Amino acid sequence: MTHLLLTLAAAALVPASATPTSSPTVARAPAAVCTTATPQCTEFVALGTGGGRSLVYRSYPLDTRNDAITRVLVMVHGAGRNADGYFSSAMAAAFLAGALENTLVISPRMASNDGQGCSDALAPNEISYHCNTWRSGGPSISHPAVTSFDFLDEILRKVARKNVFPNVKVIVVTGHSAGGQVTNRYQMTNQVHDKLGIPVNYILSNPSSYAWPSDERPAAAAWSPQANPPGYIPEMSDNARPFISLGAAGRGCTNYNQWPAGLVNRTGYSASQTDDQIKQQLVSRNMVYLLGELDILPLAGFDGSCTAMAQGPTRLARGQAFGKYVNEKLGAKHSVVVVPLCGHNARCMYTADVALPLLFPNVK
Repeated sequence: MTHLLLTLAAAALVPASATPTSSPTVARAPAAVCTTATPQCTEFVALGTGGGRSLVYRSYPLDTRNDAITRVLVMVHGAGRNADGYFSSAMAAAFLAGALENTLVISPRMASNDGQGCSDALAPNEISYHCNTWRSGGPSISHPAVTSFDFLDEILRKVARKNVFPNVKVIVVTGHSAGGQVTNRYQMTNQVHDKLGIPVNYILSNPSSYAWPSDERPAAAAWSPQANPPGYIPEMSDNARPFISLGAAGRGCTNYNQWPAGLVNRTGYSASQTDDQIKQQLVSRNMVYLLGELDILPLAGFDGSCTAMAQGPTRLARGQAFGKYVNEKLGAKHSVVVVPLCGHNARCMYTADVALPLLFPNVK
């Protein structure tokens, strides 16, 4: 909290960053990497036309030309909106991957202060997102014309500018827990993916729920036995179906298919898109489901609502089931990667050997 308050106090004295059409600062020498979650490693991104702005932690300035950067990693925080902690985890991963000098790491802060559920301290003109719907592209409280996904769009547009980062070959968007929910919904709905001229990969990690593209939901045959809660062995016949339609009634959970658990009655960023458009984007875009082998306990904000439980009994089961569905039912080619010995812990997940080549892919 002390870091956060110091960050906001210092950032309030710094003008909002230039708009995407502004000319970048020409660097006289390669910029030094900024590695710590301190005010010196932050800047604001201007959003919309109402003077609003949102904070990011970043390893290099976003508006200073940098020829050394070949990849970008955008790391979305969890429910605590602790972008500083996630920036630290991302930088730890970059160090282990030997990628500090050629990777721009960015951790956006979806700040929220509604005076009730969320009470983040805000800098002047800092946008306050909705306490819950920032996870699914909902409009902000303070600037309703700006959604949380507009924030991500603007970050991706900035890093794709050839006059600032001429050698970027790939952008990776990832998030853990609630950030994994963001990654799931942003991957299937964002409208900049095909306009950047740079490939974008998505890696979600251990979310409690997914936006399912149909009224089908998984049964026990959709996930591995190891993904069940400890001591739980479901009865299952040899011909058990992995996916079952729940219909309109949802077996008593009538809102199981409402956005953001399904595609019905979408609001915010994705409201204007059709179901078919979202399904096509879901299938065609790269996605890795990075799942903790030990994320099988109802801990750390686990969603036990009927809408989430309809997707599986544990986070590991839900991820395996969703990956299986989009690959086998919809024809996607997504990857499901289980990280050994990790539970619901972002630092463990992102610094694991199996995760590093996904977060920092080889580029030429």
